[in-house]
Amino acid sequence: MDALNLPPFDFKITKSGANYLIFDALRRKNVVLTPEEWVRQHFVHYLIGHLSYPKSLISIERGTSYNKLQKRTDLCVYNNEGNPHLLIECKAAHVPITQEVVKQVSVYNQTLHAKYVVITNGLQHFCWEVDFKTRQFKALQEVPVWEA
Repeated sequence: MDALNLPPFDFKITKSGANYLIFDALRRKNVVLTPEEWVRQHFVHYLIGHLSYPKSLISIERGTSYNKLQKRTDLCVYNNEGNPHLLIECKAAHVPITQEVVKQVSVYNQTLHAKYVVITNGLQHFCWEVDFKTRQFKALQEVPVWEA
């Protein structure tokens, strides 16, 4: 797997048949280790270990609907009231962050209304604060630290 621009963590990889699996601490099971999953697992550990996000408020691949279409968010962190706080779209390291990717996560967030949106491929990370009243996205230099 590619080296990423995220802090390392103590991961557990096993092999099952032709697949490599990585242990997902949130789902409490091994999942197939794809390039996108590699980025997602690194970002989850970054949120928990470096930005103090509680594990219990992080959801992986939760279904949502937009214009009657079923979509899945890569990661969503909820606030203490159960509302979306931080929406994260993960791409594999070899996938460039393009305007299409930004559009994809923006479409998801029209339904979720998360305060912050992050797009990462593990090498580049982009974070915005969303103001739904003015329909403005404010670029942030870093992902915000969890505030209870």
